[in-house]
Amino acid sequence: MIATDISADFRPDLVRWRQLVTPAWLAALTAGAQVAEAPAADWRLFDVGCGGAALFEQAHIPGAAYFDTCDIEQQPLWNKVSDQALLALLLARGVRHDTTVILYGRNNLAAARLAHLLLYAGVADVRLLDGGYARWLAGGHPCARGPSTACVAAPDFGIALPAHPEYLAGTAQVQALLERGDGVLASIRTRAEFMGQVSGYSYIAAGDIPGARWGRAGEDGDVNSMSAYHQADGSMKPAADIVAPWAEQGIAPGTPTVFYCGTGWRASMAFFYAWLMGWPGISVYDGGWFEWSQSPPSA
Repeated sequence: MIATDISADFRPDLVRWRQLVTPAWLAALTAGAQVAEAPAADWRLFDVGCGGAALFEQAHIPGAAYFDTCDIEQQPLWNKVSDQALLALLLARGVRHDTTVILYGRNNLAAARLAHLLLYAGVADVRLLDGGYARWLAGGHPCARGPSTACVAAPDFGIALPAHPEYLAGTAQVQALLERGDGVLASIRTRAEFMGQVSGYSYIAAGDIPGARWGRAGEDGDVNSMSAYHQADGSMKPAADIVAPWAEQGIAPGTPTVFYCGTGWRASMAFFYAWLMGWPGISVYDGGWFEWSQSPPSA
């Protein structure tokens, strides 16, 4: 069997270009075709959403299982669950450190949120469907109906979790970074949010973290928009179009950078794109503006 041509998928602007997959590549894979840059024999496809199980059952990419972000986040701040709980969730879904995991979402920010935590946990081969479910549909690819595909549980993760604790930052670490001045705190929020004009959320006060740099996001009034990062079809913009505005704010490769937003979704997308570009020293401030605004550290 001849492998599907992946030449159109190669992006020289991304160090980890294999981790951003196209709908055509995924369609070939799910159809059982032999594809170039094939995943490990043990791979999983997850449709990631928030309270979206009913939508999943109406239509999803064939072979996908549903993964809800409510399982990986906990109230009141919507930060990640404990490492022990995260490990249990992954094992129950058959995910080890050497399992290839392919993610997509109706809101691809949900998939990015899970992608970041999988990398934090230590999953080596995490891939994101560029443009998410909307781009899959736009390409005319087939959909399936029905409940989530059953997963065979994994007996162990294979390595200690988390393998990359440096990918996640807490409030104390963010405060220390700001005090040292040797890194950058990047606010992945709209201009109005960054300027403190609006909150963007019904349950979070308006404002932003003093000393942060504006990393952009999307349209004012829409916390699910990442138009500064995406083409009209939802696919990732060329890396140069993302890093140029970052550079204007002093956000540059080689400088320790902590991304954050309101509760973690947009920051996870920015992190994932920087990771695709091969940037070192990057992390996500899990609590974001929500946690910081609840109890701002003393000056």
